[in-house]
Amino acid sequence: MKAALPMLVLAPLALAACTQGEPRKMPPPSPAAEAVGPALNCLSVTQLSSSKIRDDQTIDFFGAGGRVWRVTLPNRCSGLKAADSFTYETSLSQLCRTDIIYPLNRYGGQLQRGPGCGMGPFVPVKLSR
Repeated sequence: MKAALPMLVLAPLALAACTQGEPRKMPPPSPAAEAVGPALNCLSVTQLSSSKIRDDQTIDFFGAGGRVWRVTLPNRCSGLKAADSFTYETSLSQLCRTDIIYPLNRYGGQLQRGPGCGMGPFVPVKLSR
């Protein structure tokens, strides 16, 4: 039992050493996007036809006429890219920068809602090819 005690004391120190330092920078989302208008706080859900998750912090929303809005979440949404889908709840017919989205993870053929992530403003963009 005496040999296990130093391991119990040292294990938290080893784990803490792994978490110190600068957070790793994420590469810019691909494709690159050029803003073509002012950011919007909300979009009517009827304007949206599909979305593409670019990474854990970036979602492109597509609408009629080739319109694209890029949302950069204020914080990284862990597991969003891996889930490649999300859901949200709104009492309005709009999706707004103050809303919360939830990654949808597939477990054993069932969809399960992941942790909530705050949205950001909708920036109209032109995507690079």
